[in-house]
Amino acid sequence: MTFHPALPRPAEPSRRRCLAWLAAGWLAPDQLVADEAMGPVEPPLRAPDLPLRLDDGRAARLPALLAGKRSALQFMFTGCTSICPVQGALFAEAQRRLLSVPPAGASVQLLSLSIDPLGDDPPALAAWRRRHGAGPAWRAAVPPVREAGRVRAWFDTGVPERDAHTTQVYIFDHEARLVWRTGELPSPAEIVAHLSR
Repeated sequence: MTFHPALPRPAEPSRRRCLAWLAAGWLAPDQLVADEAMGPVEPPLRAPDLPLRLDDGRAARLPALLAGKRSALQFMFTGCTSICPVQGALFAEAQRRLLSVPPAGASVQLLSLSIDPLGDDPPALAAWRRRHGAGPAWRAAVPPVREAGRVRAWFDTGVPERDAHTTQVYIFDHEARLVWRTGELPSPAEIVAHLSR
C-alpha cells in the first residue's frame, strides 16, 4: 500500500487486514483487493541499473542479479515489526512451495529489497534471511542511500518514510524485465504461479 504525506497513516485498518489475511491461511488470488497498478506490465520494463549490497556483503547491480532467472521482488526492512514479518512468512511459504515444483524451482529466485539503507547493512540482512529460513535462491539486498529515491520512483513505493512501502510483489522475467505486479499481500500460491510460468 502506498501512503501519501497529506493523508493520515491508516495503521489500524492495515493491521486488521493483515490479521484477517493470516487467519484466512493465505488469500487466494481472486480474493485480492483490486489495485490499478497491478497485473501485467506491457510492454515489460527493464530493471533500473541500481547498485545494491547483498546480504553476504557482495556488491551487485539489480539487472545482473535478476538476469537468467524468473524473480519475485518484495520490499521490506529488517527493523519493521508490523507487515515485514508477514512478508517474510509469505516468501518463506513461496520458497517451500517452489522447492516442490522442480525444474521451475531451479530457475527462479526471491529477492527481498530493503527500503532502509541507513538502518540495514549486510549483517542485518543476513540475520533477517536466517530468521525466515531463506535458502540460496532467496537473497536480500539494500541500495545505497543516494539511490533510495530512485528505487522509490521506479517502483512507485510511496513517500520516503522507512515504513511506507508497498506489499506488492514484482515479477521479473529471465531478461530482468518487470512483467507483472501483484496486488497487495499476494498469496504464496500466486507468487509461485507467476514464477512457474
